[in-house]
Amino acid sequence: MSDLDLSKPPPNHQVSVSVEREETRGERAVRLFKEVVIFLVAIGFVLLIVFLCYETLTSSTTTPDEKKWAMSVLSAAAGGIIGYLVKK
Repeated sequence: MSDLDLSKPPPNHQVSVSVEREETRGERAVRLFKEVVIFLVAIGFVLLIVFLCYETLTSSTTTPDEKKWAMSVLSAAAGGIIGYLVKK
């Protein structure tokens, strides 16, 4: 078995060293809780925006400019969701 000198790696090779801390059960639980809460808040905001746009579109008292605005917001949201699902 040959020795490998890390200060002089072989040609066309790179050496990397990393030290990582393990996540404890408590830290994992807190991280997952925060991620779920942020996800639910984001879903709530999206649903609120969709609801407000829908109400704007179906209301008889809104102006055509407001309806155009609501349609553009809904189109942007649909495009964002489709883009996220397709990943492009």
